[in-house]
Formats: sequence, C-alpha cells, structure tokens
Amino acid sequence: MTTAPSPLILIVEDSDEHFEAIRRAFLKTGIVNPVHRCCDGDDALDYLFHRGVHADPATAPRPAVMLLDLNLPGTDGREVLDNLKADETLRVLPVVVLSTSSHPGDIELCYRTGASGYIIKPVRFDEFLKTVENLKSYWFDTVALPVG
Repeated sequence: MTTAPSPLILIVEDSDEHFEAIRRAFLKTGIVNPVHRCCDGDDALDYLFHRGVHADPATAPRPAVMLLDLNLPGTDGREVLDNLKADETLRVLPVVVLSTSSHPGDIELCYRTGASGYIIKPVRFDEFLKTVENLKSYWFDTVALPVG
C-alpha cells in the first residue's frame, strides 16, 4: 500500500522573519508537507494561475491549502483572495489568512470574500507554536482537503 504524498502548502508571506517563524513552527509541530513560498501577491497570483515563471503546472503544483498574509507589497492579500475566489477552478482552495491585523473590518472582509479561516499572528513564539499546532490538527489531521 502506498502512502499519498503530503499536500502542498502555499505560504504567501513577505516578511522573512514571519516566514522563518512559520517554518520553525512547522518543524516543531511535525508538519512535513512540502511548502512553496510566494513573497508578494503578484507572485502568488502568477503561481496559482500558472503565469510567467510559474507557467508550467509541473513546477507549480496546485496547493491543498494556502496561508495568506494580508499586508503584502503591491497586490495585497485582500486582492489575492478576491481574485482567487472569483475563479471557478481556484475558489475551492482553502485559504487561511494569517495576519497581524486584528481589525474587525479585515476579518469580516476576508470571510465575506471566501476565506476558510482567519488567524491573528501571535507575537510570542510559544503562542504562535500553539496556533500552528491547532492549524495542523484541523487542516492536516481532521478535514478532507480538495484534490487537484
């Protein structure tokens, strides 16, 4: 019996420090899924829509889950979410917003646009680690993710 490969996680995060914290938390919580990082919204859209350097689907496979920062340079996370959820094929992709913003307007807008979840990034690493443990438990140990 063969084991299915771990689903790809797309992380859209411009901050090297925040990405490193996510990577460290993944390692500590046992998330071994392959990860692809996009540093801005334009690159994320190119990746998802297979444009530019990401035109080949073989090198830009469809993620099973996307973690999306809101405050990105250029095309921000709100616009990425809006574009993604407007597309018939991509709208099924679960998007978990992972942001420092606790503004009620941001939270409501993301859910109205189709976010699957909204997580406010904790400041302390131990709290962030607990958040990632919960993320792992729900998204990778509990729910069934869309395929392809």
